[in-house]
Order: sequence, then C-alpha cells, then structure tokens
Amino acid sequence: MLEVTSSAQELTLGVDFNDTYKNSELFRRNKQLIEELGKPAYGSKDLHFSTQYSQSFSVQCLACLWKQHWSYWRNPPYTAVRFFFTTFIGLMFGTIFWDLGRKYSNRQDLFNAFGSMYTAVLFLGVQNSSAVQPVVAVERSVFYRERAAGMYSALPYAFAQVIIELPYVFIQAISYGVIVYAMIGFDWTLEKFFWYIFFMYFTLCYFTFYGMMAVAITPNHHVASIVASAFYAIWNLFSGFVVPRPMIPVWWRWYYWACPVAWTIYGLIASQFGDINIMMESENETVQEFITSYFGIKHDFIGVCAAVVVGTGVLFACIFAVSIKLFNFQRR
Repeated sequence: MLEVTSSAQELTLGVDFNDTYKNSELFRRNKQLIEELGKPAYGSKDLHFSTQYSQSFSVQCLACLWKQHWSYWRNPPYTAVRFFFTTFIGLMFGTIFWDLGRKYSNRQDLFNAFGSMYTAVLFLGVQNSSAVQPVVAVERSVFYRERAAGMYSALPYAFAQVIIELPYVFIQAISYGVIVYAMIGFDWTLEKFFWYIFFMYFTLCYFTFYGMMAVAITPNHHVASIVASAFYAIWNLFSGFVVPRPMIPVWWRWYYWACPVAWTIYGLIASQFGDINIMMESENETVQEFITSYFGIKHDFIGVCAAVVVGTGVLFACIFAVSIKLFNFQRR
C-alpha cells in the first residue's frame, strides 16, 4: 500500500490521490457520518463518573501496599544488604565497646558508652537514609506512569511506601539492638531494653523517611543525596554529644531542640544511665548528677523524647506524602 500511494507513483500515474478522495462520494458520506455521530442522541446524557479513580481510597492503599510488598521482597540488593550491614555494624560495635555498659568508675567510661549510642545512630541512620533514596527514585518513576494511567492517586502510593518500610526497619532495629545490648553489657531490665529498642527503631524510621522526603522534593536521588548530606553534618554537630547542650552558645541552643538526633541521644542516655545513683570513683558525684550537670539530661524527660522522636518520623512521612502529591519532576 505504501508503494502504490507514494508521491513517485502519483507522478507516474498523473493522479493526485488527495484530490481524488476529496471529490469522491466516499468522502461526502464519511463527512456526513461524522456530523451525525458528533451529535448526541435525543434523551442521552453525558458520561459522568462520581470519582476520579475506579476504586476507593482504602482499596488503592491495599493495592499499592501489595505492590510495594512484592517490590521489596524481590529487591534483595536493598533489603538483604541492609540487614547484613546492620548485623556487621552490630558485631563491630559490640566488640569495640565490649562490656562498657556497666562501667561507671570515671567520666571516660561513660563517654565510651555514650559514644556507642552516638556512633550507632549516625552510622545506621545515615546508611538507611542513603540506601532508600535510589529505591524511592525508581518507585517514583513507576508511580508517575501508573498515576497518569488513572490507576491510583498519590496518597495511597505514599502511604504504601511508608508502611512497607516499618517491618523491615523493625527487624533491623531488633537484630542490631539484641546484638549490641548484650555485647556492650547494658542493664538487662525490661524497661531499659524496651527504651533502647524503641529509640533505635523510631530513629531508623525517621532517618529512612528523611531520605524518602529528600527524594520527593528533588528531581532525582543524586540531588537528594547532596541535600540530605548537608543536614547530616548539622545534626551531627548539634546532637549534644560533640558539644553538650550547656556548652552550646545561647543563640544556637534553639537548634539543639530542633535537631532530631539530639532527642534520640537524649532519650538513649537518659533511659540507660539517667537513674543510676552510683558514686563514680574518680569524681565527687553520682552518674545521674554528672549526666545532668554535663549534658543537661534528666531521666524524667524520657517520655517527651519518645514523643518527639515518633513525631519527627510522622512529620517526615507526611512531608514525603505531600511532596509526592504536589511536585512532578517528570520531563515527558
């Protein structure tokens, strides 16, 4: 057909197929049929759908959650490597800080124990935040295509992306917490072990959601990693371990309370050492008094720390959901 209707064939035959068709009876019948079909039939109504999507919000959430479950299950380079890294870091920190959890004789022993918490939070937190960014970037590309096809809206996707991380982070926190808690030798009481797992779990959650949020507000995960790394340094500086809160200048002390890592360190130290009234051998004060005077940490502030750490994770997750809904970095 292409051969016989080409311009060369028209020149050979001396025929203009375009003019021939426009002057034919077929052309006139088709024009008339188009006009007739372009007018709605008498008594007919326009098509109307009560919702933009065919399924309800809850069904969309379940469908997206099912899809994310299989996406994560079939992505061992992300999920399995994360567990391997966590176990390796737990064993490494456990051997480095071996049996320091019950040593209170001097300040250096306490600093060593506090350092195990501080380094764990930053090592695992930054690793979680960095590892999730390329995964979310790929999932976002799929989301753009499927949302354009009318399959589901932005919020069910964001809900599923947040929820699917929770069990993986929980297993990560448990595996690390049990290894480190036993090897470092913290007090084996139910309350203290619960608070240790609690703060590690929600800290890893808000670091993970922070990485997801960074991707959602930037065009790609390369830019997201640059933006996120700037805040890692700031959070490290204002964590309250490098420079304790009483020593921070007054005009910068407000950022200590705005730093999520500071709340994590506060909660971990207060829950593990804030109620110990044993007198230190080389100091004229108890462990509790030293923590209060040097770091400004009080044991009865644990509940507030827990609420802030949970709230920080919820805040980052909400910003991720809103950003996914409002921002569209698709170029096509």
